[in-house]
Amino acid sequence: MRDRRRLDPETGEVRSPAADPQVPGAGGAPAGADGLEQDEAAERADEQGVADVTDELAASLALAEERLGDLQRLQAEYVNYRRRVDRDRDVARASATTSLLEALLPVLDDVELARQHGDLEGGPFASISDKLEAALGRFGLSRYGQVGEVFDPSVHEALMHAESAEVAETLVTTVLQPGYKVGEKVLRPARVAVTSPA
Repeated sequence: MRDRRRLDPETGEVRSPAADPQVPGAGGAPAGADGLEQDEAAERADEQGVADVTDELAASLALAEERLGDLQRLQAEYVNYRRRVDRDRDVARASATTSLLEALLPVLDDVELARQHGDLEGGPFASISDKLEAALGRFGLSRYGQVGEVFDPSVHEALMHAESAEVAETLVTTVLQPGYKVGEKVLRPARVAVTSPA
């Protein structure tokens, strides 16, 4: 079997006809028609080899591009998943806190009524009620609703209404039950009596 490649596979250099003694026409004699055909065949084989390598390289690049796209999509999905999990965790925490605070509102109402009637003054229950309100305040719970505030239907619930020429706008005249907020979210509106201009 004869090696008819024009490029030496070991050195990468172009072979001369004299380098291969088996090729007809070696030693300076004209190769004739068979030698030309063999050279052309060798060139075609070399071109075919280059084309094969180019096709294989193009296929490898396409595969690498596809894998990179898959990896980028997977990374984007993971980032979105992490954000969704963090958001859901925050929502669940806020919901649990809100539910607990809403359950304790009747207890706070009783504490406020006891304070208004003077039952907390000087007694041991006064320090307990202060600690309870301080602990709930750390979760963002705040009481609102004062006499003299301008009536705001988004945070007040008017249970009684009167008219007077002495007021220029609708004001809270009596707080029947204080309202509570967590941050800016209203847990329970303040139940009030209002007076509006006559």
